[in-house]
Amino acid sequence: MGDLICWNCARGTGFEGKVMRSDACPQCSVDLRCCRGCRFFDPTSRWQCRETIDAPIPIKDKSNFCDWFQVRLAIHSHAKKVSDVDSKDERKKKFDDLFRE
Repeated sequence: MGDLICWNCARGTGFEGKVMRSDACPQCSVDLRCCRGCRFFDPTSRWQCRETIDAPIPIKDKSNFCDWFQVRLAIHSHAKKVSDVDSKDERKKKFDDLFRE
């Protein structure tokens, strides 16, 4: 696994493996262990999380103590953009493409 890509600035952070609550992006200084950097973050889900959390976390871009946190998997494309590996839109497009003639 390569180094973690920042959810905010889309640059490599130099972190690998587990992200600690105090870790921040060296380029833009945002917290990395927060809802916005989590693979379960989904603006369309209840409380913007795909996991069954007991209460909403009001500030999505600050570190928190959520037990469900997992680093969001992202890859660099050729256009130097970052995209979710398990992007909902990408899965939907691939599914729709199966039925095109």
